[in-house]
Amino acid sequence: MTSNQSLDTLVAEAQDQLSAAVALRRRLHQRPEIGIHNPITTDALLESLEGVDLAITRHQQTSGVSALFTGSKPGPTILLRADTDALPMPEDTGLDFASTVTNTMHACGHDTHVAMLVGAAKLLANHRDEIAGRVLFMFQPGEEGYGGAEYMLDEGLLDVPALADGTPSPVTAAFALHTTSALPTGFVSTRGGSIMASSDELKITVTGKGGHASDPSKTIDPIPIACEIVQALQLMVTRRIDVFDPAVVTVARIIAGTTTNVIPETATIEGTMRAVSEATRKKVHDGVRRVAEGIASAHDAQVEVELRINYPVTKNDTNFADFALDTAGGLLGADHAFRLPNPVMGAEDFSYVLQRLPGAMMFLGATPLDVALDKAAPNHSNRVYFDEDCMRSGIAVHAGVALRHLAPG
Repeated sequence: MTSNQSLDTLVAEAQDQLSAAVALRRRLHQRPEIGIHNPITTDALLESLEGVDLAITRHQQTSGVSALFTGSKPGPTILLRADTDALPMPEDTGLDFASTVTNTMHACGHDTHVAMLVGAAKLLANHRDEIAGRVLFMFQPGEEGYGGAEYMLDEGLLDVPALADGTPSPVTAAFALHTTSALPTGFVSTRGGSIMASSDELKITVTGKGGHASDPSKTIDPIPIACEIVQALQLMVTRRIDVFDPAVVTVARIIAGTTTNVIPETATIEGTMRAVSEATRKKVHDGVRRVAEGIASAHDAQVEVELRINYPVTKNDTNFADFALDTAGGLLGADHAFRLPNPVMGAEDFSYVLQRLPGAMMFLGATPLDVALDKAAPNHSNRVYFDEDCMRSGIAVHAGVALRHLAPG
């Protein structure tokens, strides 16, 4: 196991990588890209990795990149992941390096994720003699709703070849950091078990009978029926779902009508469903159908319920989460690494990786120490601000987790 002295060295080495990481992060922040094809981002990260002894694979279905670093001794492989894509939204931060792409912004810190993982690759390259095995760096597009991780897994991301001498080197663990404005700069948190929710979409179309707004009795007005369904969904969550195994159903859009004196034939409800266990996820899906169909039937209307299944629950391996938290505490100080008491209701496609491998996601704080957390703009805000000093901690934690996992026996 890597000594505490080595951990202290990693922090200093991460500081040496910080200026390059900041420059890369700002370059990416100015030219954000959406979806599973991020060619500008890919070119920038590959350019930044030049000179590091890596076996590079460019994926076919996406602009994803996997880069394999081999240590000096045989052993297993650990996967370290960064996502590369941005969000379809405006930026109003006023930063000198703000996005130059209309309605596109790195509002979830993925630019910092890429920069930190590149920095960790450079740092680990200087520790080849301490690595028994390999590090697989996963640079993944399309996290924001496109399932980029699943594409890369389907293309054989985890099918790493044997070492040059024929020794197998299977991927035995996975780790990812996620920058957050909900923690102060340089603080980290994680937990065993569910750490982030599943995320699925609902679309409920109520079909009634249209007509004149002055004579509703001759119609079947879908709008109040849709409103009743929305209210009943909230009641379903609070009265049918265990408070200790929670779920969130949010109706974010209602579409109906064309003018003020026409009762339309249809009304459509759209939203999301989130849960932190697969059992509750199924219960929510069943409940949405039951509520919508029951209320529509009571009013003699027709209803169509469409549920789009998206990311599963992000579930950490408890032992690996404890290992990563212990590593981070050794690097950053025990008072900077704490156990998250509850899951976060956001969703992540790193969940697909953690379905295949034991591992963990960890949150990395990026709100300046002099800013109150309740005043900080949250992730996905057009005004979110990430303190770039957090990347020193992130680079060190990535490297520390890899080195400890791959320490020679």
